[in-house]
Amino acid sequence: MAELTKIALDAMGGDNAPAEMVKGAVDAVSREKSIKVYVVGREEVVRKELEKYTYDSDRIEIVNATEVIETAEPPVNAIRRKKDSSIVVGMKMVRAGEADAFVSAGSSGAILVGGQTIVGRIKGVERPPLAPLIPTEKGVSLLIDCGANVDARPSHLVQFAKMGSIYMEHVMGVKNPKVAIVNIGAEEEKGNALVKETFPLLKEAKGINFTGSIEAREIPHGQADVIVCEAFAGNIILKLFEGVGAVLISKVKEGMMSSLRSKIGALLVKPALKETLKSFDTSEYGGAPLLGLKGLVVKTHGSSRAREVSNSILQCLTFREQRINEKIQECIQADDSSDE
Repeated sequence: MAELTKIALDAMGGDNAPAEMVKGAVDAVSREKSIKVYVVGREEVVRKELEKYTYDSDRIEIVNATEVIETAEPPVNAIRRKKDSSIVVGMKMVRAGEADAFVSAGSSGAILVGGQTIVGRIKGVERPPLAPLIPTEKGVSLLIDCGANVDARPSHLVQFAKMGSIYMEHVMGVKNPKVAIVNIGAEEEKGNALVKETFPLLKEAKGINFTGSIEAREIPHGQADVIVCEAFAGNIILKLFEGVGAVLISKVKEGMMSSLRSKIGALLVKPALKETLKSFDTSEYGGAPLLGLKGLVVKTHGSSRAREVSNSILQCLTFREQRINEKIQECIQADDSSDE
């Protein structure tokens, strides 16, 4: 029997914890036989939720963690003081090799701080970026960084491009992924100081397929596979994307229910439309990995429901099977040795 991929899941983080977290864990083990989920959180609460389901008890295990880090808490203090929180306990499992990955819908700040201080960065990685997949006309693109480093430097963005390329090629199967930097125009001389300084570095960077600048309106068309930016711009792009997507879906549904004729038409197109709208649902693509750490940490939306939690757990399997961390390490070390 193949070795199980072990995932620690934060049962206490997110708006819908612990119910949707536990439901997501049960769903994940029912969909995939080669994973084991450690559900980390207050034991009595988690057990009560698990009692609602039938599942393989060999592949879901409760790990007791008595404390919870709240979203509004200062991240550094929370990680330092709440040693028995679900986030700290789960990340320590990754550091100790007891789990291959940690998934959480909890405090972004605490996950970023914990990822760097508990799991630790791969040697040579300057900043770990958050990298979610976003739906596009051609499939998906990786937006890197969407929330971890709001004051990134040019050298950070070059590393983001390299790590993002490795992820898209080996997790998503995109050969020679196209890399673009977010800008306010296609011309090389446009942009703020960071973009102007980074552009020539990306042009010269080995091992990436840099195609130049990308304007925000081109992102949904899938003009690039890896979209590089610092976290301030990335987070705005991601949130606007999600908001517009949700409004469009609700408006389409509203329009279809506006008259008897449109209702009849809706019945005819419903199966095809459902499939199309599903492809533009961000929850279908799991969470955002924090790339460049010694172990895998995945941040999923605070509002995540069971399906997104389940998808976030399952994406950890591909990440491990494709040895993404090892490939990032090899890439960064090769860069370091060429600089010497």
